[in-house]
Amino acid sequence: MNKLSTLSLSTMALVFLGVTLTSVDAVGQEKTLKEQLVGTWTLVSADTVNPDGSRVPIYGPNPKGLGVFDSNGRYIFLNGRSGLPKFASNNRMEGTPEEYKAVVQGMNAHFGRYTINETDKTITFHIETSTFPNWNGIEQKRPFTLTGDELKWTTAASGGGTAEVVLKRAK
Repeated sequence: MNKLSTLSLSTMALVFLGVTLTSVDAVGQEKTLKEQLVGTWTLVSADTVNPDGSRVPIYGPNPKGLGVFDSNGRYIFLNGRSGLPKFASNNRMEGTPEEYKAVVQGMNAHFGRYTINETDKTITFHIETSTFPNWNGIEQKRPFTLTGDELKWTTAASGGGTAEVVLKRAK
């Protein structure tokens, strides 16, 4: 084989090895759920699931959002409605009651620490600060699934039913 063919085969082998080891560490052990969770995630959907099974998008038809989980157990999560109206004053400190209402109802963010229970597959958010002040300083435990590049959790919805949040790993 010539040098170019050997180099091409070596490159292909490294690419294959990298793809194969995405959920396995260097010594062949499967990654923990926390290790798999670390990274940046984008919001796919956030729906209220009513008792009859019907779904209502919490942040409208094209929600935007981002979740970041670091390896030290810290996180930040921000989500919101697409197309929120701009403030007519062009000053966030001088919005109208309607503008403020649209923002409060159309956005949610929180950050703090998180822990993973590998046995019961739950994530607990230890919320330090939230745009919904009632969550400041509380813990929220949520069952979750992590399948490939999809992360999904559920929680009780503040207006009744269940909230289901789906994220995908950012590329």
